[in-house]
Amino acid sequence: MWPAPRGWRRSSPALPRVTLKLFALLGARLPPGSVANATEVVTAEGTCVADILSGFGLTDRECHLVLLNGNFVPVDERASTRVTEGDAVAVWPPIGGG
Repeated sequence: MWPAPRGWRRSSPALPRVTLKLFALLGARLPPGSVANATEVVTAEGTCVADILSGFGLTDRECHLVLLNGNFVPVDERASTRVTEGDAVAVWPPIGGG
C-alpha cells in the first residue's frame, strides 16, 4: 500500500476518480504497483489539475506538457481547470536532446 498524498483518500465511492499518467522520469513519482505509468486518484469535488499535480509533489517546472482527456492545459489554466469522474490527466516533463 502506498502512502496517499496529504489530504487524499485512496478510495471512496462518493468521490470522483481520475487517472493520472506520468511519463518519462516523472513515472518515479507514481505509487508502487502502478501499471502502464498510471494510477487512479480519488479526488474531492472541485479538484483542479494543479491540485493533483501538487499532491504528487510535481511543480510547474517539472510538468512541461499537461493534457486533460487529450486536451492541452496551459500552466496558467491548471489552477482553474477542474477534473471530474473518469477524467485522465497525462503529464510529460521537459525533454532535451539533440
